[in-house]
Amino acid sequence: MLDWVPKLPDDGKPKYLAIVDVLAEDIKAGVLKAGSRLPPQRRLASKLGIDFTTVTRAYSEAQNRGIIESQVGRGTFVAQSARQGTQPDPERARSEDLTMNMPPEPTDPALIQKMQNGLNYVSTNLVDLLRYQSSLGGEKDKIAASSWLSLRGMVPKLERVAITPGAHATMTAILSILAKPGDHVLCENITYAGIRKIARRMGIKLVGIEMDEEGILPDALNKAIKEHNPVALYLNPTLHNPTTLTMTTDRRIAVSQIINKRKLPLIEDDAYGFIPDRAPAPIAVLSPEYTWHIGGLAKCIGAGLRLAYTVTPSAQHTLSLGQVIQTLSVMPSPISMALATFWIEDGTADHIRRFIRSETAIRQKMAAEAFSDLEFKAAENAFNVWLRLPKGAARADIIASMTGRHIGITPSDAFTINGQADEYVRVCLGGSIDRERLQSNLHYMAHLLSPYGFMI
Repeated sequence: MLDWVPKLPDDGKPKYLAIVDVLAEDIKAGVLKAGSRLPPQRRLASKLGIDFTTVTRAYSEAQNRGIIESQVGRGTFVAQSARQGTQPDPERARSEDLTMNMPPEPTDPALIQKMQNGLNYVSTNLVDLLRYQSSLGGEKDKIAASSWLSLRGMVPKLERVAITPGAHATMTAILSILAKPGDHVLCENITYAGIRKIARRMGIKLVGIEMDEEGILPDALNKAIKEHNPVALYLNPTLHNPTTLTMTTDRRIAVSQIINKRKLPLIEDDAYGFIPDRAPAPIAVLSPEYTWHIGGLAKCIGAGLRLAYTVTPSAQHTLSLGQVIQTLSVMPSPISMALATFWIEDGTADHIRRFIRSETAIRQKMAAEAFSDLEFKAAENAFNVWLRLPKGAARADIIASMTGRHIGITPSDAFTINGQADEYVRVCLGGSIDRERLQSNLHYMAHLLSPYGFMI
């Protein structure tokens, strides 16, 4: 069908995505059939009056989604699988939660094909994977988890490895073992918003520890231990969310010495530790007897898996964790475990991780250019920047002004433990947003802040 010319809506969406959306709609409506030949890219660009590269990008995106296929020497055709029930569901794309700090999403057709190979493996074993299974994963999946954890310099015995249904659920389970309502748990004074929600729900009192550029201050930690008799310490030491800071090796050693001396349980949230090329070793390596190390897969592979690879202080602690997980969630999803294991074994997981590492570095450069006249904290592979607003700019007003621009902005209130929150916002750089739209949004935000004066 060489005369197919889509009518593109004027809704502000990038044109290449509009072409893909209309293409999917026309396939669903039967306007285009499986096997229909699409116009050559240059011809379609000419008909639409747009740049050739825009159509090229649209065809590439459509191929990523599996709705078209190219045949060398013949052209581009609607894929045989692109029919009702097998093509991408646009409703799935609309359910993105912009309040979360997400990694950028893969667009490389070769990588996406490798990811889909994992789903083929899962479908082949689907009946087996629909059964109830171990509350902490079977041996095959634990071996894959141990292999993945070795990327962080950890080589735990399998009896200390637990596969759990996501970092958030794991923190809840661990705290239910360590704490009761009214107990104190220490954490960074600016900390992951999720731990605040969990603590509030469980009646646990969080105590914030002062930080500098290297992490929490050892003297402040010792003082808080003496004053509050805490049952645990929670830390997010690598690419800290939201400040993007990474605790130095020297500071990790100092903190581990305090943990070992005080026999204080540590919940180490290593969500971002797999992303940098050379991140410092986890504190769990220095304090294995007291550390619950959570290697979540949400940031380094994908949040939809809802899996974490957790290393407990001992085999007995693993049994305790398993009992709580069984009570709270029964088990991690066997389908997700099988997919993650396949991806680790065939190298896809590492390919995804390396893509995220490369893409975050590119996006951080875009943010640094857009916010060059503002004060902010950032790191090469962080998923966000921690932006200080100029004097006179209110975080609520800025966030309201950015509504509808498909970029996640969260005020400092969500992360602050002690005292009044400063005028900071977390600006996320990942998720489904492409580079072009992200760059536009970052410059728009910088423009909103320009009347308030330069910070540096």
